[in-house]
Amino acid sequence: MPAPAPNSEIAFLLAPGAGAPTSHPRMRTFARLLASFGRVEPFDYPYAINGGKRPDPLPKLIAAHRAALASLREKHDGPIVLAGKSMGGRVGCHVALVEPVEAVICLGYPLCGAGDRSKLRDQVLLDLRTPMMFVQGTRDPLCPLDLLEGVRKRMRAPSTLHVVDGADHSLLVAKTTLKAQGSTQEEADDQILAATARFLKEAPEDLPKRRARGSW
Repeated sequence: MPAPAPNSEIAFLLAPGAGAPTSHPRMRTFARLLASFGRVEPFDYPYAINGGKRPDPLPKLIAAHRAALASLREKHDGPIVLAGKSMGGRVGCHVALVEPVEAVICLGYPLCGAGDRSKLRDQVLLDLRTPMMFVQGTRDPLCPLDLLEGVRKRMRAPSTLHVVDGADHSLLVAKTTLKAQGSTQEEADDQILAATARFLKEAPEDLPKRRARGSW
């Protein structure tokens, strides 16, 4: 396990992907990892709460995400990080364009729409000024690492990438890879935890620069 949280006053607004709510075991694992650093506030989008399978249009998702952020701010006056799995991370990036937050953590960013390399969801990343962290698996068809690296080179926001070898879009490592490495999923998750600790320690250094530029 890495060292204790660099900022115990931090809070995370944790958003799910399109396919599973925050009650899903994998989302609970992400919540547990983030809880090593501070308060974690998971939330679900209205369409999922109402039993829908198809996500709402992006503007409605952004509005719901902002409402959840406003609710968290009523209870927490310290720094807030937007963390999200897949779609939740993407929507969090859009929210960070209009809301001042400490950082954004994307757990499996869905860079390619429907896995199509020609349909990049990169504009929001290029518009961002907020420090962000990508956690990506090498077997994730929605985010080929070569395409992501090209986007990161064009981003103006400072970004960090943690690669999980052999992992899919849910950051689950293939059993064959774990066996070959002589490791476990828990060890892979601990490496995500350690990388997050490093990111959270470095991200605040970029805040004065962004404020001076009037990025918000």
